Amino acid sequence: MHKKLFIPGPVDVKPEVLEKMATPMMGHRTKDASALQRRISDKLRTLLYTNEEILLSTSSGSGLMEGAVRSCTLKRAAVFAVGAFGKRWFEMAQSNNVPADLFEVEWGQPTTPQQVDEVLSTGKYDLITITHNETSTGIMNPVEEIAEVMKKYPDVVYCLDAVSSAAGTKIEVDKIGVDICITSTQKSLGLPPGLAICTFSKKAIERAKQVPNRGFYFDLLKLYEYIQKKDYQYPSTPSLSHMFALDYQLDLIMEEGMDNRFNRHIEMAEYVRDWARKNFAIFGKEKYLSNTLTTITNTKDISVADLNKKLGERGFQISNGYGKVKDKTFRIAHMADHKLDEVKELLTNIDDILGL
Repeated sequence: MHKKLFIPGPVDVKPEVLEKMATPMMGHRTKDASALQRRISDKLRTLLYTNEEILLSTSSGSGLMEGAVRSCTLKRAAVFAVGAFGKRWFEMAQSNNVPADLFEVEWGQPTTPQQVDEVLSTGKYDLITITHNETSTGIMNPVEEIAEVMKKYPDVVYCLDAVSSAAGTKIEVDKIGVDICITSTQKSLGLPPGLAICTFSKKAIERAKQVPNRGFYFDLLKLYEYIQKKDYQYPSTPSLSHMFALDYQLDLIMEEGMDNRFNRHIEMAEYVRDWARKNFAIFGKEKYLSNTLTTITNTKDISVADLNKKLGERGFQISNGYGKVKDKTFRIAHMADHKLDEVKELLTNIDDILGL
């Protein structure tokens, strides 16, 4: 029996979108392949509110995260972490011999504009990484407020991990001054895992040109230059199956209407939060809660494993906590193509199982 997934990814994929992955292959060096990538890029520019170039990578979002910090750090990277996944960017920098410092906050707290300002005012850093939406803690960072600080530092390349938020919440990339906004297909975009996406600004391009040893597969400048030279071709073999599905899914997103989609995510988030406040407690600072996932403090000390087993018998799955709050929390994701009625159905079943 298929379980409806209310976990931080992968997500449930519409049957008609999955069917598009079975589209027969074509040559990836053909004009048709170029047209496909160009269509996808144009739609993604609309979805991410940007005029900059879009890069695709046959990888998870981690691939482009690694590519960003390696390709665009000339001096030193400042990595801001509000949970487990923000910290991963620091580990990537270290693994690639990129000079970097980690700035962590207590889990459940956001990265504040003041913190960013304080760090950048030292003049030590020419690249920063921010996690927009941290799935370990359920925190969504205040990127609009951080944008005001970034205006003071026009030479700093700004990288944003929007893996679990893009297409589930409004991110106006150009307006908030993000140079490299990264996401991947298996979360709010509503596709299977395997394709990553990022925006790539002119500032980031100029910076990458100065950086030696950018790597090979995840060299963002090489990805960009190949697109320009070969008219929307991919330097290595792309996952055409993902591209067929993404092209189609982006049409469905535009058909739903972006504001409608973002509002649907907020509606689901608010319903889950109300339920969590009534029956447990929300983990994390209320003002900065994610629209795509809620991390709940396990105040009743329930066995999440037992709950999930019983939910599985009814056709649902939620997620336990992650990292150092694994045993203290559990998580309910509400992203991609789920609707409020499905969230209500899930919570009704949890109420029944737990006798709430």
